[in-house]
Amino acid sequence: MQPKVIITCAVTGAGDTVGKHPAIPVTPEQIANSALEAASAGATVVHCHVREPSTGKGSRKVAYYREVMERIRDRNKDVIINLTAGMGGDVEIGPGEKPLDFGPGTDCVGPEERLIHVKELRPELCTLDCGTLNFGDGNAIVVQTPTQLREQARLIKSYGVKPEMEIFDSGNLWFAKQLCAEGLIEGPPLFQLCLGIPWGAPYDSETMAYQKAQLPKDAVWAAFGIGRNEFPAVAQAVLLGGHVRVGLEDNLWLEKGVYASNGTLVEKAVKIIEILGSKVASPDDGRAILKLSPRKS
Repeated sequence: MQPKVIITCAVTGAGDTVGKHPAIPVTPEQIANSALEAASAGATVVHCHVREPSTGKGSRKVAYYREVMERIRDRNKDVIINLTAGMGGDVEIGPGEKPLDFGPGTDCVGPEERLIHVKELRPELCTLDCGTLNFGDGNAIVVQTPTQLREQARLIKSYGVKPEMEIFDSGNLWFAKQLCAEGLIEGPPLFQLCLGIPWGAPYDSETMAYQKAQLPKDAVWAAFGIGRNEFPAVAQAVLLGGHVRVGLEDNLWLEKGVYASNGTLVEKAVKIIEILGSKVASPDDGRAILKLSPRKS
C-alpha cells in the first residue's frame, strides 16, 4: 500500500444528476464551495466540471472555469485543481436509418477548442480520456480518436499541465501506454481507472486487479467505482497500492437512503484509508507524488 494516499474529489460532473439529488453543485459558486468543502474534509485534489447555471447541463465555458478556480484559490491556496477536458467529444447518433442526423446532445469539437480552458487557466492537472466509449444505453458516444488524443496530449504537455489519463476500458489503457512510449506523456504517468460506467470496464475486483497489473512500472494510479461500488473501490485501490477518487460525479449516496455531499464522501474515504493503515496525502504530498512543481504562494 501507499504510505500516503491521494484522494481526488470529483465535485459535480456533467451527468444528468440535477433533480436526482437535492444539492448537486451547478453554479460556479456552488461548485467552488463544494470543492472547498471536500478539501476541508481531506481531499488532496478537486476535479471540476462546470455547468450552465440556468439548466444544470454540462458546459465548456471558460468564464465558468475561471470563476470556479478563482473562488477556490481565494480561500484555499493549497488544494490541487484538476479541470476536466472530457467535454466536447459527445456525439448523439441519429435514429434508425439516419445515424448521421446527429441529435441535440452532440457537442464535438477539435483538440484546441476542447482544451481552451486548460490553455488559458493552466491548472496543475487536467483529464485526458483515452478512447472512444459507448456512453450509457442509448445512442450517445464519447469520441476520442488516436489522432485527436495524440494532439491533445501534445497540447497539454505544451501548456505545462499534467494529464490524468482516464481509462474506461482495456483498449484505453493500451493506447495510454502508447502515448507514454511516444514521449507525449511525461513521467510519472498518471492513470485513473474508471470502472462501472456503461459500457466500459465493469467494476469488480478482478477488473481492477487486471488493469493495475497492466500499468507501467513508474505509473501513479488511482481508481474509482460508481454508485454503490464507490467505497469498495476505495478499499481495493488502497490495498493494491493505488490512490482513490470519490465525489458526487460518481455517487449520490453516503449509504442507503442517505444523500451524500462531497465533504461526507471524502470523510468516509479518509476513514477507510486510515483503517487500512495508510494516511491521506496532503496537497503538498500529492505534488511530491505526482512530481508537480511546488505551489507558489
